[in-house]
Amino acid sequence: MEEPLAIKMRPSCLDEIIGQKHLVGENKVLYNMVKSKKLFSMILYGKPGIGKTSIAVALASTLSLRYRTLNAVIHNKKDFDTVIEEAKMYKGIILIMDEIHRLNKDKQDLLLPYLESGLVTLIGMTTANPFHKINPAIRSRCQIFALHELEDTDVKEGLIKAVNSSYLPNIKVEEGILSQISFMSAGDLRYAYNLLEVAYVTSSNHHITLDSLKDIHAKPVFFHDKNEDGHYDVISAFQKSIRGSDVNASLHYLARLIEAEDLDIIYRRMTVIAYEDIGLANPSIGPKVEAAIAASERLGLPEARIPLGDIVIELALSPKSNTGHLALDAALADIRKGNTGNVPDHIKTTSPLYKYPHDYPNSFVKQEYIPKNLKGRKYYIPKETSKYEQSLKAVYEALERKFQ
Repeated sequence: MEEPLAIKMRPSCLDEIIGQKHLVGENKVLYNMVKSKKLFSMILYGKPGIGKTSIAVALASTLSLRYRTLNAVIHNKKDFDTVIEEAKMYKGIILIMDEIHRLNKDKQDLLLPYLESGLVTLIGMTTANPFHKINPAIRSRCQIFALHELEDTDVKEGLIKAVNSSYLPNIKVEEGILSQISFMSAGDLRYAYNLLEVAYVTSSNHHITLDSLKDIHAKPVFFHDKNEDGHYDVISAFQKSIRGSDVNASLHYLARLIEAEDLDIIYRRMTVIAYEDIGLANPSIGPKVEAAIAASERLGLPEARIPLGDIVIELALSPKSNTGHLALDAALADIRKGNTGNVPDHIKTTSPLYKYPHDYPNSFVKQEYIPKNLKGRKYYIPKETSKYEQSLKAVYEALERKFQ
């Protein structure tokens, strides 16, 4: 069978990689590895279709290094043995491994000594967070690089290259189609190539129109506005309308997102709104949003619009407070500046000096918890946006007086 367009369009060198300029751009880390002609074991992680395999193959190809590709799930121990023997024969090999987070213990044990010796240089690829999902023994032998999501402009760049290539002869595309495919792909370049190829094959005379896209794409083709960038503007307007307590505008933008059947972005925006914009002013809103999302998922469209409408009205009309995330951001800023300090001795693990609050009246005993050099630091600055946060403020101020 003929290779799919996504494989045909795979870059053969780093210069052809679309996006990921923070890694492959001039004087960036992978660019400089190639320039120095020295490759280290690494793990590339990020969403599907954003260039992990392309970067791995481009690295090996640019340096003219022998490489083999394996999948941690599909390939068995014998396949790994074959790669090891080949590495010994040629005094080194690049092993490009997909789904590395699924690598079992037997394969790890086989691989580790050759990673340690440098006989095998591993380029692992995963959609999972390697700090949580990959065995520490493998992780400690690899540099970890996060790939960024592709922008619509990146995906469109790849589509333009495909249209201008020799792989789609006599292709014709209606104005705006490549932008629409980019939007539909949600940053997945592989999916964008696949959608373009199916549209090319199934369209009359290879002329891709809006109608031909509708025929092959399950999700409705929907333009938010004429400049084709409006989808992101609608998402922004949705959150800002809720933040600004304009319930009618909130429902208008919700309706536009529902019409586009973009439920995932609705769910994500509502969840972040519940904690970023409402937060401690109405702490019950988070679980309510989760319940509305669960109901929407169970119902599916068109009925999903009913719980979504209810919860968006409540989000818009809820009191607002951003004190919680601002407080944590202030604490994170200290950490990132190196402003930490030692944990006080009396609250270290198993310290005999620790005073257990439940042994004291009102479950309170005066003792220091924050590192000495941060004594007096205030991260949480309460607002009186609701009765709930007013009560938190009263407790906060009472405790401050006791600690003085």
